Amino acid sequence: MKSPHKGQAGLRRLINAFGYSMHGFKDAFEHEHAFRQEAMLAAVLLPLAFVLEGSGIGRALLVGSVLLVVLVELLNSAIEATVDRISLENHILAKRAKDIGSAAVLLSLVNLAAIWGLVLFG
Repeated sequence: MKSPHKGQAGLRRLINAFGYSMHGFKDAFEHEHAFRQEAMLAAVLLPLAFVLEGSGIGRALLVGSVLLVVLVELLNSAIEATVDRISLENHILAKRAKDIGSAAVLLSLVNLAAIWGLVLFG
C-alpha cells in the first residue's frame, strides 16, 4: 500500500527534498539560537580543518566531528519543535525528551573537543 502522504518520485522527489532541506536550514538559523551558535562555530572550524597540517583521515575526523554537532543540533531542534507543537504545558515527558536531546548535543560537543584535541595534540 502506498502512503497518501508521500509526494513525487524520481528526480522530482530529489528536487523537492533538497528544497525542504534548505528550508529546514533557513528555519533553524532563523529560529534556533543554539543552531546559529553552532553554525558560526562550524564556519570557523571547517575552513581551519583544511588549513591545519595533517593526514586526510585527520581532516576527515575534524570535519566529521563538526558536522556531527550541527546534525545533532538539527535533530534536537526538531524534537523541541515537535514537543512544543503538541503542548506548551510543562510535562515530565516533554522535559525528558528535551533534556535527552540536549544531552545528545552536549555529547556531540564533547566528541568534537576530544577529536580536535587528539588530532591536533595527540
